[in-house]
Amino acid sequence: MSDTLQKLIGPINDVLCAVNALEWDARVMMPRGGAETRGHQIATLKGLARGMILDPALRDAALEAAESSDDLTARAGATVLDAQSYHSRMPADLLRRRAEGSALAGAVWAEARAASDFKMFQPYLERMVDLCRETAEAVGYDAHPYDAMVNVFEPGETAASLDAYFNELRDGIRPLLDQALGRPPPRTDFLYRHFQPEIQKVFAHEIAEWLGYDFTRGRLDTAVHPFEISQTSGDVRITSRWRADYLPMSIFGTIHEVGHALYEQGAGSELTRGVHATDLIGLYAVAGTSFGMHESQSRLLENHVGRTPAFWRVHFGRLRDLFPEQLGDVTENEFVAAVNRVEPGFIRVEADELTYDLHIMLRVRLEMALMEGSLSVADLPAAWNEAIQADLGLKVPSDAMGCLQDVHWSHGYMGSFPTYTIGNATAAQVLKHLRQTGSEADASDPALLRAALGQGIWRHGRSRSRTELLVSLDQCKHDTAPYLAYLAAKFHSLA
Repeated sequence: MSDTLQKLIGPINDVLCAVNALEWDARVMMPRGGAETRGHQIATLKGLARGMILDPALRDAALEAAESSDDLTARAGATVLDAQSYHSRMPADLLRRRAEGSALAGAVWAEARAASDFKMFQPYLERMVDLCRETAEAVGYDAHPYDAMVNVFEPGETAASLDAYFNELRDGIRPLLDQALGRPPPRTDFLYRHFQPEIQKVFAHEIAEWLGYDFTRGRLDTAVHPFEISQTSGDVRITSRWRADYLPMSIFGTIHEVGHALYEQGAGSELTRGVHATDLIGLYAVAGTSFGMHESQSRLLENHVGRTPAFWRVHFGRLRDLFPEQLGDVTENEFVAAVNRVEPGFIRVEADELTYDLHIMLRVRLEMALMEGSLSVADLPAAWNEAIQADLGLKVPSDAMGCLQDVHWSHGYMGSFPTYTIGNATAAQVLKHLRQTGSEADASDPALLRAALGQGIWRHGRSRSRTELLVSLDQCKHDTAPYLAYLAAKFHSLA
């Protein structure tokens, strides 16, 4: 990257890293009383970053870089120009109101979820939805207001493209789900025994380190809703949550966030001072090329590694040693079968692999309806409950088990949910390539897998799009076949 562009981007990155540090604190440590002030602080910093992004000197440097013969420099210049285009359409006042509203709505959401009271959260969500609609009108879209929002998280996707993609996936998943539900379920009673959170934390820390998470550049904390957040590749933090009455939440929640963190920590050294700093259009992750590509790495680790017999051949003995009373009567095979069971449930982050995407598709339909105005926020709980009944055959017992379970809407992340399913499908495509090239490692030894993913994906940071990365892996966008083949093979083998 050119010295001039690097010099101008560096301070912007510093400001945005400070924003991430404040957001991490707000979600992990900050007392409730600090929410409103924290919103003002984040709004101020985002406003400063916006002004720096729109600096004419940066535009001149980006234009020059975009014409460079050096590919990395040209990509950095083009990314900055895209960011400037976005922020030139995003009014400063709207950016401020979104930042302030998000901080307060996030704090109220946590209280409302704990109280299982949607009405407590409703006015704050109404404000965030209005701000998202205002954002869509400001930045522009061709066919549907949702297009403007999803493009921030997954560039190039639209409401129409997602409808086609998800319909194809749904048609492939439903028969597999029906077949799986027709089989006798495995034993799962032991998953719901009492597991002391402090001991869960010990196991989670050990698993994270074994998978390759570098604790000299990160830390593991507790949050209401698990997340990963990065300042730079040298400060990548993860969180999990510890349900005393349900063990898998902490295990797979931690593995999921480690997947995100390894992507961040694995960004190539040539990117850590520049290209990843051009994450200037509201994306949550510092290094990932898109939310979908980022989710592919977390879902890959969570499901293709963490739920395999090979993984538990290494780790079940240690888990049973930590919980001898709870798991003393459980075999390794019983445990593997239990964490791979197919059982429709209310909570997305606890869903099995065959129902998980139905949760996502439900949320995307509701997001689109909220954005276009065909669904009011006041009617969201009823619409949610009706969709869960139709898709999964369940009657939602409470707001906390229903439309209050996810944090995303409180932060204005309208358009982020599709990336979870995109991530599932992309993970299968990545692994298909690794199998074909002979570089996929056994889940009992993650070192070779880390090396392959680091070389093929992580080192590029945000310098390549998801489409470009897939092409480099001999895969193509919107190809559902590898994912459906993986699900069919896995759940037939578990029959």
